[in-house]
Amino acid sequence: MSLYCRGCSALLAESGISHNKYGSCNSLDVYDWISDLKDLPVWSDLVEVRFKNTRKCFFRNVNKLLLEKGDIVAVESSPGHDIGIVSLRGELVLEQMKKYNVTTGDENLKKIYRKAKPVDIDKWKEAIAREIPTMLKAREIASSMNLDMKIGDVEYQGDNTKAIFYYIAEERVDFRELIKVLADEFRIRIEMRQVGARQEAGRIGGIGACGRQLCCSSWLTNFTSVTTHAARVQEISLNPQKLAGQCSKLKCCINYEVEVYNDAKKEFPDLTMVLETLEGKYFFQKADIFKKLIWYSTDPESSLNMVSVQLERVIEIIGLNNKGQKPPRLIEHAELMMEEMEKPEDFLVNDSLTRFDDVKKPGRNKKKKSRKRKKKSRGQDNETKK
Repeated sequence: MSLYCRGCSALLAESGISHNKYGSCNSLDVYDWISDLKDLPVWSDLVEVRFKNTRKCFFRNVNKLLLEKGDIVAVESSPGHDIGIVSLRGELVLEQMKKYNVTTGDENLKKIYRKAKPVDIDKWKEAIAREIPTMLKAREIASSMNLDMKIGDVEYQGDNTKAIFYYIAEERVDFRELIKVLADEFRIRIEMRQVGARQEAGRIGGIGACGRQLCCSSWLTNFTSVTTHAARVQEISLNPQKLAGQCSKLKCCINYEVEVYNDAKKEFPDLTMVLETLEGKYFFQKADIFKKLIWYSTDPESSLNMVSVQLERVIEIIGLNNKGQKPPRLIEHAELMMEEMEKPEDFLVNDSLTRFDDVKKPGRNKKKKSRKRKKKSRGQDNETKK
């Protein structure tokens, strides 16, 4: 019987993804960075267990089982029991609970019953094999009822007593009648769970603009809000086609370098300030945060004749303007000379566009010479004949 990956729903026998021996593409794994420490006491009875897609839960190891990462366990559920894989144990579970805002004294934390027996695993595989046919049939039923929703995935509980239907919808959907039809069709308890566009894109997977596998389908499981402010901080063009990912939302990677830009911008003054010199006023156009260069022009609505100024010089001019003084020019003479020296030499500036017009083509000269030689040889032959 084929087994489907609980992380990406791929068929293990046909998938090109490198799955490990526990049937996972590692999309829900957590790196245990203290696992190499010897004789580390495991004093916490809390264990993190992962299921299909991005579903994770915390359980209490009340029976003091010797669990390791990757162990398949039977856990308490409502109703019956579920089958999951241990993703983290030990002290780091407490840090994960803080991340998900789960308290250790939460009474709703369920228990771990036992390590999964062969009978449990066989039943779990049967439940997994039913998921795709159930999803396809549920899509047909939802389409026949004209519901504006898409059922993206189905997850059966390990004991085959409940099924979670993941769906995506733009507006609120009344699926009460759908639940009744699905319960009659599959003879199982139904739970509907709505997912967002990003979760759906992570489930489907794909290749991003960087040429690599999507972050949401490979390692990213917690989605943080992305705003256009992060793009403005990095001075990225606000082009919706470039900023949007495959989920039609802003790309998650826009948030990756925002903190670095914010730290670098702490040295910069208010760039909207107008620099006043005896030559005139200069208006901000753009800036290179890491090279510490700022471009100004004399027209606030045009970027023509831009001049690059070092950050130190800008701070100096702003300080003079605050005192009511104006420097003679925007760039000092020494700095201007350095810029001229750094400019690459353009050999076409002082050259003429018609410089090749008077040049004789070598092919035509050869033809003319050959014609003259033929005429001379013909003339000599005629003289000899006479």
